[in-house]
Amino acid sequence: MSPKVLVVEDERVINDAVADRLRAEGFDVEQAFDGPGAVTTYAAVRPDLVVLDVMLPGFDGLEVCRRIQAPDLSPAPVPVPVLMLTARDDEADILVGLAVGADDYLTKPFRMRELVARVRALLRRVDRAAELASRPAARLEVGDLLVDTGARRVAVAGEEVRLTPTEFDLLVRLAQVPGEVLPRERLLADVWDWPDAAGTRTVDSHVKALRAKIGAHRVRTVHGVGYALEEAQVSHP
Repeated sequence: MSPKVLVVEDERVINDAVADRLRAEGFDVEQAFDGPGAVTTYAAVRPDLVVLDVMLPGFDGLEVCRRIQAPDLSPAPVPVPVLMLTARDDEADILVGLAVGADDYLTKPFRMRELVARVRALLRRVDRAAELASRPAARLEVGDLLVDTGARRVAVAGEEVRLTPTEFDLLVRLAQVPGEVLPRERLLADVWDWPDAAGTRTVDSHVKALRAKIGAHRVRTVHGVGYALEEAQVSHP
């Protein structure tokens, strides 16, 4: 069966254009045009992925994301991936979207080819997550941080932390080589399946969102290079 995508955008011209392109690419597409309609449609059709505009009537895309990522609608361990569309290239707005459960974002105006590529990359990560969940559980421990790759669960000092699929994959990649600095370009290739460095800001935004959930001191920045997961429980500037 074709993957099912829910497109949520209040501007009908944009909504229809995105939906038509995704259908042409072989996806099964549902559409919604406001916040309440998005949540209702999501509950009814259970899509494999949501393309979600931030600015919506009724209530905004951030609230939509919170509601569809709640455990009753999107049970752990693999919440539905959300590609957020935003008209503002503002880091604070982007981090809020990532904090409420979005996995990736595109800033308007965007190219349809790039949107399709992001959708496919997100769905590949979902497939990879399902494959890992079917394997015997592997445990990665870095200090008081525990990552269970089979169950896709993370605990910090014994307390479970809920991550988006992208945040989880990013953390696993860092936890595989604790203390080693991974360049942004390597993280893009390994986590996002992107072959070039055009999205290094995406890495930075997701690292900031991950830090907010597991503790900022656990991820060390090497400016101009990349990031490393640290075992030492000390703060870094």
